[in-house]
Amino acid sequence: MADARSIIIRPIVSERSYDMIELNRYTFEVAKGARKIEIAKAVEEIFDVKVLKVNTINVKPKMKRVRRKAGFTRSWKKAVVTLAEGDSIELFNV
Repeated sequence: MADARSIIIRPIVSERSYDMIELNRYTFEVAKGARKIEIAKAVEEIFDVKVLKVNTINVKPKMKRVRRKAGFTRSWKKAVVTLAEGDSIELFNV
């Protein structure tokens, strides 16, 4: 398994991700090649919590235009991690 910090790239901060915190679910951008088991172990190691479930989503690139030049945004992988009752990640609590 790779280093936990190389698997969990950054937390996703959006209105929807903050709404899911009430359900004890946290959203992260993760490495494209990371598997669910690796993501769960990395979150447990970094934040010292118990992970119950991991859902992953491959975010597809979208077409964008700047004047006449067309291109695509990058593709990336998102993970929604469900924590055990009573656990929380302080990074998200504002």
